[in-house]
Amino acid sequence: MNESLKAALLCGLVVSAFAALVIWEIRQYALARKGAGRPCRHRTDRQRCPSCRRGRSLFRLFGSPADATPEQDASDREQDVPEGDNYPKADPAGSGGESTEGTGQAEAPGAPAKRRRLRDLGVRIGVLESGPLNAITDVKGVKVGQTTLIEGDGKLVPGKGPVRTGVTAIIPHDGDIWNDRVTAGAFVLNGNGVVTGTDWIKELGFIDGPLFLTNTHSVGMVFDTAVGWMVSRYPTIGIADDSYLPVVGECDDSYLNDIRGRHVKPEHVLSSLNSAAGGPVAEGAVGAGTGMICYDFKGGIGTASRKVAAEQGGYTVGVLVNCNHGDRHELRVDGVPAGRLIPEGVTEGRHDGSIVIIIATDAPLNQRQLERIAARAAMGLARTGSVARNSSGDFMVAFSTSRRLPRHCKPVNALPEVSDDFISPLFEATAEATEEAILNALCMAETTVGRDGNTAYALPLDRLVEILRRHGRAS
Repeated sequence: MNESLKAALLCGLVVSAFAALVIWEIRQYALARKGAGRPCRHRTDRQRCPSCRRGRSLFRLFGSPADATPEQDASDREQDVPEGDNYPKADPAGSGGESTEGTGQAEAPGAPAKRRRLRDLGVRIGVLESGPLNAITDVKGVKVGQTTLIEGDGKLVPGKGPVRTGVTAIIPHDGDIWNDRVTAGAFVLNGNGVVTGTDWIKELGFIDGPLFLTNTHSVGMVFDTAVGWMVSRYPTIGIADDSYLPVVGECDDSYLNDIRGRHVKPEHVLSSLNSAAGGPVAEGAVGAGTGMICYDFKGGIGTASRKVAAEQGGYTVGVLVNCNHGDRHELRVDGVPAGRLIPEGVTEGRHDGSIVIIIATDAPLNQRQLERIAARAAMGLARTGSVARNSSGDFMVAFSTSRRLPRHCKPVNALPEVSDDFISPLFEATAEATEEAILNALCMAETTVGRDGNTAYALPLDRLVEILRRHGRAS
């Protein structure tokens, strides 16, 4: 091979390599601006970011209109990051910020100490009115109790901590829950997890005790304590009456919590039961939601409600969720891809999580109808961006407080029920309340530092509002 041919080949290789590099850089920069691809850790000051600076210079080299002028560059920064919002970046030391002693919650820029529910931010989901509390407790008689366990900081010592977990109990009505059983239905969107009793609910169509939420390794303890609590109140259980089967739903909080330590004890379950009450429901990193992560933000407990019009029955649908699911890029708030526009602070190395959704209504619905209601909760879940990932457990349980089946009943029961011709407004109410309950959990949860310094950052509300305003979704 002569020298001129070698030179030509070498020149060709250099040009090809440079062209490939330019194309790769352009693509990575374009993806980063959408919140995908290689993350930019310096979006609060993109002038200092080598990746962004290199991307801009390459775009200008080829005359791209995307970053052609300083004015457009400034406009792009303004759209990406609202002024004054310094969202926390991952702490390279793994400390996750300065921890408040014994709370596991960090004060972080971009996550204001005062958290607010979605409606308090000027965002309205759907068209239906909410109940007075916008909570599951708007359904008359429903009570919620929660026990939050936060203890220790630093390196994981299995069996000792740090602890970031808890229990949430839902009592379906304020009467005799054993002898006045509520009609119930269940739906499983993706079954990688467990809610005990769902097969039994599907077979018999009622619930005769409280419902519980907790972490994966504490299901047995909650189950056992629930049985003890019920038999102490109803001495005929397992003797003259049937045995009792609790309904306990779980999500995996091991990214923040020493889940192997099984720190939920009988006294914590009893506390959640004995403190259950109507009224406002605490949300975010409380109860079973203490260690949960949702769309790579801090998640946990959320609730919301909807009322259908008087001419459609005037019924109330209330939803409570324990959300521990989703990847950041999936998150949508009222249809806006907010997760892609806030790509920083992603929790890395955690497993896909789950969500358990509890739906209560005062509409008299039979088991088949309640299964249909439970399935519509999955539509509200999907509106927030979830795709029900392979290792996600997505469980929905619905019950009616006004259609009760007496334990000692007559051979033929005459129970009220809504006609299927009038059930669609309840479907709409369920989807709307589920969507808002999940978003309330995100809005109310605070940045939490767990075991090994693992940190789940709170959704930055100021950035969220700014993004939603640009899309005409916030007042």
